[in-house]
Amino acid sequence: MRLQILVSAVKEDGRVLAERMRLPAESILIVQGEKNGYDEWERCGSRIRCYYFAERGVGLSRNNALMRADGDLCLFSDEDIVYRPDAAETILRAFEERPEADMLLFNVRVNPDRRTYWTEEAHRVRWYNSGRYPAYSFALRTQRMHAANLSYSLLFGGGARYANGEDSLFLRDCLRAGLKVWAVPEEIGEEVPRPSTWFHGYDGKFFHDRGVLYRALYGPLAAVMGLRFLLRGKGKMWGDGGMAFAEARRLLFSGIRDGRKEF
Repeated sequence: MRLQILVSAVKEDGRVLAERMRLPAESILIVQGEKNGYDEWERCGSRIRCYYFAERGVGLSRNNALMRADGDLCLFSDEDIVYRPDAAETILRAFEERPEADMLLFNVRVNPDRRTYWTEEAHRVRWYNSGRYPAYSFALRTQRMHAANLSYSLLFGGGARYANGEDSLFLRDCLRAGLKVWAVPEEIGEEVPRPSTWFHGYDGKFFHDRGVLYRALYGPLAAVMGLRFLLRGKGKMWGDGGMAFAEARRLLFSGIRDGRKEF
């Protein structure tokens, strides 16, 4: 099987980035910035294609990469991921061992305060436990992805109207399309810490946009899922001298109401 890594980056030199990430397989780099251009070279025997676009938006970047993917497998990635030397072999072996899986979610090590998931044992991913996985964990069978006509939302994520949630929506769409998704315990790399492009604290925009996202994800269950989210965040997202619970709830519910107009 042929693996391609689909990298989304902003204001980077593609050749420098490929070395820093230690890309272990054929790759397609999408670099957003101030210019349009194309570059191609080989790294350790693997073809690297780099497209430069004078545009913004992580959803747009992901779509530019996935529409050019033509390998058997594709792995989404970001500019702050550094891969283990055996990452490509690990991914290929995991798919060979699970021929029924259309999509696998791999472990990538991050700082504990940023960790949203860590898989200890392989398990099936369903709609109710799919909201915590980042794009850099996603590996798919490319033909299955294209056959389902899957793409990223342009409304959510860095550079878009709403701050984040594009990965959860993409995974939700994969599940709705009938893809069999598994989270697996294999580790393929680590994230190098850097400032967030969208998170600026638990402020009004954070809670409002989370409400819009939950409406898009859960429909009529948005309020229930939103309250669960808030209750789990006590002391971190609200309280202890920060925003009051009532205000956080008001902002989140205003986002849910606004989301009803679009979803």
